[in-house]
Amino acid sequence: MVTETTLEINLSALKENFLFIKSKLAPETLLLAVVKAFGYGSDAIEVAKFLEELGVDYFAVAYVSEGIELRNAGVKSPILVLHPQISNFKKAIQFSLEPSLYSNRVLKAFIELSAKLGLKNYPVHIKFNTGLNRLGFPHESSGLIAKNLSQKNSLKIKSLFSHLAASEDLNEKSFTKLQIEAFDRASKSFGLSYGEMPIRHLSNTSGVLNFPSANYEMVRCGIGLYGYDNNSKKNNFLRPVASLKTIISQIHKVNKGESVGYNRAFFANEVKKIATLPLGHADGVDRRYGNGVGHVVIRGSVAPIVGNVCMDMIMVDVSNIDCSEGDEVVVFDETSTAQDLSEKAGTISYELLTAISKRIKRSIVK
Repeated sequence: MVTETTLEINLSALKENFLFIKSKLAPETLLLAVVKAFGYGSDAIEVAKFLEELGVDYFAVAYVSEGIELRNAGVKSPILVLHPQISNFKKAIQFSLEPSLYSNRVLKAFIELSAKLGLKNYPVHIKFNTGLNRLGFPHESSGLIAKNLSQKNSLKIKSLFSHLAASEDLNEKSFTKLQIEAFDRASKSFGLSYGEMPIRHLSNTSGVLNFPSANYEMVRCGIGLYGYDNNSKKNNFLRPVASLKTIISQIHKVNKGESVGYNRAFFANEVKKIATLPLGHADGVDRRYGNGVGHVVIRGSVAPIVGNVCMDMIMVDVSNIDCSEGDEVVVFDETSTAQDLSEKAGTISYELLTAISKRIKRSIVK
């Protein structure tokens, strides 16, 4: 029973998801856990430490600052930085973080810095663009890049990788297969020119589940570890790790014809009992969830959000619920999931989870 707005992080669920994903891999296949965006809105440090205990092989973050937080917390495992900025390369090296090099500009800058610092065999990762068209060298240029890098003893190519664009959508199966084929050609060409084959990773959570032949030497999983996949059927095998709960601050009687909240967005068509909750769009429950789109659960019953979501508060209709001030309220959990709620607003679980503000208390459930 919570006494304030709290995000509960269930490490048992995290362990089950980790073991489920591992069960889909060959014994020798490595697992990289993505803990960017504060561990998908949970707690990157607690998640990473626990996964390290479970034997995860690698971590990935988006930015150097995220990797530094993990290092300062005592995380020892190798950390890939997916989107490093040139201005942070020195910090990356200082904290033994391994950058993704994805363009000629970024590669040149890191080679120059590594030579200046006298580095030997510093681990880096090469990303290829195979169709997502976001980051990455053209996959056709892999041989030339490898030939250039084979002459640079300051760097050690630890892995080659790319990113699937639609592995969760089986209607795009042919496109995903084209991506896999392009990555296969690029990695083989790179290996021949470089003189050895680095670790390869292409599959995300959906890739692991839908295209197991493309797992290569390592897979890179994010959302699946936190209990979600973009396929609702696959979600049955995963347990949501995070549960967002709050309490009822106050209950109002609102008479017929009276309005609730900013801009008078809700008018009572009869006498209503309205509960005010202490969280709002500053906490990650954005305005799309207002005016009956979103809901919470109180004592097992659904209470729709009424009126506009405020910065620090939302109001819900509890006219048909026997509840009191101070009662616990579930925004999402294992039963009423973040995916269920996000779909009502036309978005995805990633967005709802990663939007949860750091000002919300985190509680680790072991």
